[in-house]
Amino acid sequence: MKKLALIAAALIAGFVSIACNTVHGVGRDIEAGGEAIQRAVK
Repeated sequence: MKKLALIAAALIAGFVSIACNTVHGVGRDIEAGGEAIQRAVK
């Protein structure tokens, strides 16, 4: 399960770096990524 969370985090980080244009957007995307990882781990 930890391996899946790590893969998900890596994918999310890749999308965040591509999709965000502003600092505010980066913060929202990081928060959303963290929430997705928490849901995946449960």
